[in-house]
Amino acid sequence: MTAERAELPPNFPAMSVAEAHALITQPGTPFEVGEAVIRGVKIKIWKNAPPTLGDIWGLGLAHAAKTYIVHEHERVTFDTHRRAVAAFAKRLREEGVVKGDRVAIIMRNLPEWSAAFWAAALVGAIVTPLNAWWTGPELEYGLQDSGAKIAILDHERWERMREHADACPALKRCFVSRAMEEIADPRVVKLESVLGSPDAWGDLPDAPVEIAALEPDDDVTIFYTSGTTGKPKGAIITHRNIISNFLNALSAGARSFLRRGEQPPAPDPNAPQRAVLLSVPFFHATGCFAVMIPVMYAGSKIVLQRKWDAEAALGLIEREKINQIGGVPTIAWQVIEHPRAGEYDLSSIESVSYGGAPSAPELVKRIKERFPNAQPGQGWGMTETSATATSNTAEDYILRPSSCGPPSAVGEVKIVGDGGKELPIGEVGELWYRGPTVVRGYWQKPEATAETFVDGWVKTGDLARVDEEGFVFIVDRAKDMLIRGGENIYCVEVENALYDHPAVMDAAVIGIPHQTLGEEPGAVVHLKPGADASEAELRHHVAQKLAAFKVPVKIVFWPETLPRNANGKIIKRDLKSVFAS
Repeated sequence: MTAERAELPPNFPAMSVAEAHALITQPGTPFEVGEAVIRGVKIKIWKNAPPTLGDIWGLGLAHAAKTYIVHEHERVTFDTHRRAVAAFAKRLREEGVVKGDRVAIIMRNLPEWSAAFWAAALVGAIVTPLNAWWTGPELEYGLQDSGAKIAILDHERWERMREHADACPALKRCFVSRAMEEIADPRVVKLESVLGSPDAWGDLPDAPVEIAALEPDDDVTIFYTSGTTGKPKGAIITHRNIISNFLNALSAGARSFLRRGEQPPAPDPNAPQRAVLLSVPFFHATGCFAVMIPVMYAGSKIVLQRKWDAEAALGLIEREKINQIGGVPTIAWQVIEHPRAGEYDLSSIESVSYGGAPSAPELVKRIKERFPNAQPGQGWGMTETSATATSNTAEDYILRPSSCGPPSAVGEVKIVGDGGKELPIGEVGELWYRGPTVVRGYWQKPEATAETFVDGWVKTGDLARVDEEGFVFIVDRAKDMLIRGGENIYCVEVENALYDHPAVMDAAVIGIPHQTLGEEPGAVVHLKPGADASEAELRHHVAQKLAAFKVPVKIVFWPETLPRNANGKIIKRDLKSVFAS
């Protein structure tokens, strides 16, 4: 019995995934499953889900006195946030915003981000968050492509795109927060002139938000894909998509209790407020759909950092009694391996979950060692699935640390090979996913929409296999697969072998051109603080796990965490030059 297996309850699993889903979804339960015809396709849905974000907003009103967002010295309660949303929604209507208009948000994680999102969504606008890491020309593209009528920016983003504003003819007004000086542009209004600073939101009028007439399948956001290759595409996301996403997560938690032979606990209104340390941007589907909106629903607290810093995070975990951390695996590693981690009280941690990048099976064990009371978890999803589509948590993750889990009771997966043929269990092909979180398509891109979405299924571009119980194992991105002399090499497989070495913090496998073989695998590796390993040692380590042709022919050591985009994915194109001869 392995060390990981020994941590499982002796009778685990107490029931199959299918049996757990059958219990969770019984008629009359919160997770009862129904059917709906959405854009001509019959889809399984959460029958008792709140219909729209307007309903989620209404549920959040019950948490008025609780802290909603902590950002440096600023503490915003649900009540003061409500006042800011009401004031800004009123101003948006005065600016002529009507249902279907696009309202862009271009700022780092700030309390104002959430206020802008909720105000725009509740007046019926299509909220269009743009990547705060984008350059001026990239922001110009996003504003032009979406046809945004209004933009809400922090002063850094305004400085980056101010010279591009004239190239965006649909843009009528820009609200700029935290500006250091007056801005002469007639399109610009200081956001503080409407709302004041977050610390002063409690002085705003106590007025309700006038909510537009909303329907579950109305468009509510456009989120742009990562755009690591080519121009980003705007995924059009509905109220149902977003709300189904976090019900997927809640149902996965209930499934974990049943799998270990326990009943899911009933909600306790008197339980201490839960807190999450947000380490990914709000403009990422995870930050918005899996954290910000569920927190409004549940009355939890979000703690923000201006920039991710592992040591500062340790202090916040202790001070704010953080229950949930994660984002991408590297963040979990940095907290666990930090040399000062033992100096802080981290006993409040109950959940360490992540996605967006491969994670070493060893990480599960290390989480349990550092946080004995915490449940580890990882998931898989994409912008086109409105964040998380499959979840692997608790004992299931310990048992299958290389899997991103099964879909929820309303989700379906299949593995598709050449010619669109569905492949049997265990075979590798392209992962297709269907469920109520699948977006309706790409903004003003009918050809790309037709290529990616088929009869309710999204063709993910991920290579995967599925086991007999429905657990998904991502093998690689199709475009990241290497072909060495006719042999397929899945980068994720090699990266996982490297991650399994105790000295490795970060790893990326990249194709090195070869005159006769086409390409060979190379690797860029970042080691954990204080750890040491040689190239020969790492190559030998991989050789003990994988076939010889999969062993990196060259390993380059990187002095810091590997470059990532805002979604936490390693930008491999930035690493290719290290192998240039």
